[in-house]
Amino acid sequence: MDTNTKYLGLELRSPVVVGSCGLTADVDKMVLMERAGAGAVVVKSVFEEQIIYDIKRNTHMYAPTDNYGDSYEYIARHVADGSLERHFSMIADAKRRLTIPVIGSVNCFSYENWLTYALRFQEAGCDALELNMAILPYETSLSSDDVERTFSQVINTLRKSVTIPISIKVGPYFTDMAKQMQQLSWMGIQGVTMFNKSVQIDIDVEKEELTSASWLSSPTDLHNTLRWVAILSKKMRCDISASTGVYHADDVVKLLLAGATTVQVVSCLYKNGIETLRELNEGLVEWMGRKGYNNLADFRGRLAVLPAEKASVAMRTQFMKYFAEIM
Repeated sequence: MDTNTKYLGLELRSPVVVGSCGLTADVDKMVLMERAGAGAVVVKSVFEEQIIYDIKRNTHMYAPTDNYGDSYEYIARHVADGSLERHFSMIADAKRRLTIPVIGSVNCFSYENWLTYALRFQEAGCDALELNMAILPYETSLSSDDVERTFSQVINTLRKSVTIPISIKVGPYFTDMAKQMQQLSWMGIQGVTMFNKSVQIDIDVEKEELTSASWLSSPTDLHNTLRWVAILSKKMRCDISASTGVYHADDVVKLLLAGATTVQVVSCLYKNGIETLRELNEGLVEWMGRKGYNNLADFRGRLAVLPAEKASVAMRTQFMKYFAEIM
């Protein structure tokens, strides 16, 4: 069975991709991922907040001019460059040792740094770049128009300056998800990853303070991703990489049937080990053989909502089927 595919214009031996995470900050682990059958790896994201934290930690201060005066800007740039250099050195090493595509990942909050970091990823040799645009309208002063404007500005700027393929990784929270994703796909990007895993919060009732809940996805998280991949895959002008809740080979098959180009995995590797990649690929091949499919194109998108079909009707049909069975 042929599991080769093309994602972001890159040739992949498998549609199973390792998403950005702590595991992909280690080149030795990435080598094991390739051996286990990963089609590509997305390296651990560079977070702008982490660079700022490194600057503050190394300068031992939060009010720059108080201690360093006019020299602060030089010192801060030196610290930031050092922090980034370690990351890009890791990427260069990965490129030397891997034969599968290495995709960079960046997460910023200030407009100017999207371009700065994107260019550095390109210089480091990344085959493509995933923009982890986890923009949530937490502030009452922030509107959906503001969020959409940020997406447009960042994408337009990077498309003019970066020559490697660009994809964006988005969260599941949009007022007009279908329309917004389609419009983004018309802007010349090569892919959209649905979805990033936002930080979940909890409350420690004894300490009476906010805490972080588990950041790993659960198998039930798959269903929301599956819904939107099925709705959008035939209505967008770019690839879709499906992420969140993928644990078994059947999950990979479902997302491919819904129209995903690739499927990203993270949590299942943390819980069950890197060799899970081999199980996912073997399960996919076994299913294809059993069903008589020779390659991914034979069945990809078979269960997606058709371009001329109204998604609202398709989703309501499933709703009615469910209630018809239990009533």
